[in-house]
Amino acid sequence: MQRPHGHIALACSAALLIAALSACGQDETKDTEKPTAPSGVTAQASSATSVHVMWEKSSDNKAVTGYEIYRAGKKVKSVAAVRQMIDVDGLAASTAYTFTVRARDAAGNLSEPSATVPVTTPAPTPADHEAPTTPTKLRAKADGSRAAHLSWGGSTDDIGVTSYDIYQEDSRIHSVPGTQTTAHLTGLRPGTVYTFTVRARDAADTSSADSNAVDLTTASAPGAPASTAPTDLRGTTSTQGKEYAVDLSWQQPETGGEISAYELYLNGRLTTTIVWGAQPPAGRATYQLTTGDPAGTRYWVKLRAKLPDGKWGDFSAQRTVVLGH
Repeated sequence: MQRPHGHIALACSAALLIAALSACGQDETKDTEKPTAPSGVTAQASSATSVHVMWEKSSDNKAVTGYEIYRAGKKVKSVAAVRQMIDVDGLAASTAYTFTVRARDAAGNLSEPSATVPVTTPAPTPADHEAPTTPTKLRAKADGSRAAHLSWGGSTDDIGVTSYDIYQEDSRIHSVPGTQTTAHLTGLRPGTVYTFTVRARDAADTSSADSNAVDLTTASAPGAPASTAPTDLRGTTSTQGKEYAVDLSWQQPETGGEISAYELYLNGRLTTTIVWGAQPPAGRATYQLTTGDPAGTRYWVKLRAKLPDGKWGDFSAQRTVVLGH
């Protein structure tokens, strides 16, 4: 058999060498490190057929992209990395379960399972149609720049309160057992305004009305600028013929200059931009919004200022306004 010419053999050898080096480079950059196992896992019965599972964030050499929730070793839920809580539904009443959580990164590496946590669902209460009473005297205190402590007066129920759900604006962010009237929240952002409410829930998954809303501003991080959020936002409603008027007032933030405009958000969506005339108001500002929506319509209201440098500032705390109330 004829041997290949020298330059062809060299070319082949060079190609093989490049391929080998390339393969080595790929092996060196491949992410094989697992995330840390989630810690602080808790599981509590939200009702006779559901369990609320929560955990602390995991870390990774690159980034955690999600979490997987296991019941008795079998995966039942997956969530994105931004979430550290989930409801597992479709369970049986008066039944013992165990849950674990694993973190996942972009390369598909799974952490070791978290510690196993047990929970038992309560007995069914098919005749329980009465909502718990509303939690009272909600209070909040910042714990540094990234955490907060909440406390409130307990609720009552004809059968029993199984849990309290903590809401930030319109999103549930935490739950505690019905025997507990305090909560420690973590994962907050420095120098940020939050509005919290609490609802009680019973074994039939019936929730109470919202508690009073409480505002809280976390401490700024070292070197961070001061908050530019409007404060003390208030809202009242009145009738104007066949329409309703929503009268808003707020304390303007200190920005080192005049505030020429505000963005007003209703139910999370930009509704209008408030632009002042030739001379913006000083101190407390007011604005009236008219609407043809029916009585009982609920609005969640918040706003932010246009700063002297042209950027939009921090959002105010959110307020709830109900037409005709």
